[in-house]
Amino acid sequence: MDRLSGAPAGRPERTQHKAFGGLAPVWGILDRLGVADAIDAVCGPRRSDAGASVGTYLALATANRVVAPCSKLGFQQWWATTAGPRFTKVPVAATDHRRFWDAMDNLDTTKLAAAERAIAATMVTEFGRDLSGLALDMTNFATFIDSANEAAPIAQRGHAKQKRNDLRLVGLALVVTRDRAIPVTSHAYPGNRPDVTQFATVLDELTSRYAAILDTHSDGDPQDKDKDKDKAPLGPTVVFDAGQNSAANFAHLAETGLHYVGSLPPASFPDLLAVPARRRQPVDPHQYPGLSAYDTRALVFGADRRVVLTHSANLHTKQAAGFDQTLAKTTRDLGELAATLARGKTRRRLDAVQAALLTLNSPSSLPCLQVPRRSQGLVGGDRVRPILNKSSSRHTPTNMGTGNGPSARDRRPGTGRSHGPCSCES
Repeated sequence: MDRLSGAPAGRPERTQHKAFGGLAPVWGILDRLGVADAIDAVCGPRRSDAGASVGTYLALATANRVVAPCSKLGFQQWWATTAGPRFTKVPVAATDHRRFWDAMDNLDTTKLAAAERAIAATMVTEFGRDLSGLALDMTNFATFIDSANEAAPIAQRGHAKQKRNDLRLVGLALVVTRDRAIPVTSHAYPGNRPDVTQFATVLDELTSRYAAILDTHSDGDPQDKDKDKDKAPLGPTVVFDAGQNSAANFAHLAETGLHYVGSLPPASFPDLLAVPARRRQPVDPHQYPGLSAYDTRALVFGADRRVVLTHSANLHTKQAAGFDQTLAKTTRDLGELAATLARGKTRRRLDAVQAALLTLNSPSSLPCLQVPRRSQGLVGGDRVRPILNKSSSRHTPTNMGTGNGPSARDRRPGTGRSHGPCSCES
């Protein structure tokens, strides 16, 4: 129309609007990490009849997950709306969903682990990630994989942390850096396996993968090397919670030589809980106000280990308020139950009353409750009252772990070599 209407020269005859700003930086990072090259190195060269290599397809899928997540079936339509075909040289026609499935079929777990090692090594060296402090945690995720689908054995029914007991689960262990929580090691496992059973596998992968990376971190001024040649190289300190605790895991930790900071349940160490408050020392009044600690040693899983008992004034206040609220509600519910039984118009079996009391007493912070027992028969008319344990009537929000409160302000990450607010290597 412009040509027919005599429009001035230089105006475009047609235009296209393509998404660029979100996709281009993500693709640039994937290129710097060498994601496609690392996957192609373990999967082999590109097939002659394929539109792109296996690594390129998986890099495209990764970029889509970051920029605008969609299914493999919907990828082709999304790719057509972006400027990606121009700067990646992957045409829209080559992004049929079946090509992605073919690429994923070529990447088994062994090849995936090898590619991840190469990508992680590049990430640490290219971006200078600090591996001196690492956090390890595990969880599981609910999937919508059909129960009759036998093609995904990793999806199993187990203890769902998302409370979706009706769905199949996949477990995931991650090791992330202290700085910006960048994942450096991952391990997927069937959802019916307890986290504690996967701890050794994750540690083995971590030590085998970063033995070479830690050597690259030691590169620096030759004079500094000469000064420190008689010192052992600093290794990473791994931080984990009490869910990974077992005698076998601590023994395995000792074999790896890793420094570590763990977490211990305070109830397992009554002697430490009895330590007077005056023996605790402030940690850092400016950075961690209200946080105090007591540094000692204790027998943990058969070995003498350093233990730091911490107490957070902020957590103390919050737990005391929560305890009072829960106790008031429980007392009110117990009163209603007692009044019902006292009226004598309802007769409940002893096991039914005990089940009701267990429900009311479910929070671990509540005191123990006792039920007047009869040798046989029903319970009716007897007054039920809570019996406070001496230990439970005191508010003692004292922790032995890396988390010393619900807020980031109260958390003191482990520092140094195998030091921190919990059990460390002997």
